[in-house]
Amino acid sequence: MRHLVVVFLILLLGTPSALAQTAGAAPTDPALIEKIRKSNAECLGCHTEAALKAPPREGMDLLKLKTLLVDPAAFERSNHAGMECKTCHGQTANEYPHREGLTAQVSPCGECHAQKSMRIEAQYDASIHAKHLKGKFTCQSCHDPHLYKVAAKLGAPSEIVRQDNAMCFDCHESDLKFATFGDALTPPKRRPDLDDIHEWLPNAKLHWGAVRCVECHTPVSPTKTLALSHEIVGKDKAEKNCVACHTRDTALKTRLYRHMVTEEREKLGFANSIILGDSYVIGATRNAYFDQFAVWSVLLTVAGVMGHGALRVFTAGIRRLLRKS
Repeated sequence: MRHLVVVFLILLLGTPSALAQTAGAAPTDPALIEKIRKSNAECLGCHTEAALKAPPREGMDLLKLKTLLVDPAAFERSNHAGMECKTCHGQTANEYPHREGLTAQVSPCGECHAQKSMRIEAQYDASIHAKHLKGKFTCQSCHDPHLYKVAAKLGAPSEIVRQDNAMCFDCHESDLKFATFGDALTPPKRRPDLDDIHEWLPNAKLHWGAVRCVECHTPVSPTKTLALSHEIVGKDKAEKNCVACHTRDTALKTRLYRHMVTEEREKLGFANSIILGDSYVIGATRNAYFDQFAVWSVLLTVAGVMGHGALRVFTAGIRRLLRKS
C-alpha cells in the first residue's frame, strides 16, 4: 500500500525531485542540488539588491522589482533553503516578461504542510485576525517564506524573540502597513499606539526585547506538535497575570524555551536553568539551595528567639528562688 501511495504522489507531482521538495525534505542528490542551484540562480539574477543596482535586462520596472527582492544569504538560512523557487512560484516563473499576476499566484502553504495547515486553520479561524480580516490575512502576512526559521533552528531565545516580534511590529508599529489591513475594515481602523495599549505592563519595551508578543496573545496550544497556537487574541483576552511567567512553573518553559527543555541541566540548584543563559525572569529562576538557606535561616532565627525567651524565663525563676532563700 505504501508503494502505491508513493507511485501516486510521483504521478501527481511529476518527478521524484518535486516529491522530495513537496515533502519538505532537503535534497541530497548532488545532481538535483546542482539543478536547483542553477534554476534559483536564474531567479536571483534579477531579484536581488545587486540586480536592482545593475539591471540585467533593459526596460525592467525597477520600482516593482524593488518590492520583490530576496536576500540569497538569508534564504539559504531559512526553512526553505534548498528548495527550487519554482516549487512555489510555478514552472512558468522563468519566462520573461512574467505573465500578469504571477507574484500573486504562489502555491498555498497547505500543499506541502497539509497536516499542520489543517490544525493551524482551526486555530486561526478563532483568532482576532480571522474575525476582522478573513480572506485578506494569509500565512505570508506573518511568515516570510524567504526568511522564516523555526525556533529550534534559531537556537538562541533572543534570536527567536527578535524574529517573531518583528512579524508583529511589522504591522503594529507601521501606520502604512497597518493601513493595508485597517482600511479594509468597516469602519476603517487606525493603528492603536502600542505604548498606550500596554500602559499596564511594567517596563513594556524591556518585555518586548525578552519575550514574544505571542506569549501573552495566544492560549496554550492544544496540539503538542505546535509550540504555539495560531489563535491570536486581542487585548481583552490577552494574558495579564504576571505569575504566568514569573514563577517556578513558568509558561516560558513550554513556549519560548520549549526547544531547549531537553537540553536543560541543573546548574547549581537553579530551577529553569535554561532561562539563565539568555535572560533573567524574576520568580522563574529560583535556586533550591537559596530556598533551603532562607528556610533554615528563618527556622534558626525563630528557634534562637524562642530559646532566648525560654532561657530568660528559666533564669528569672532561678533568681526568684535565690532571693526567697
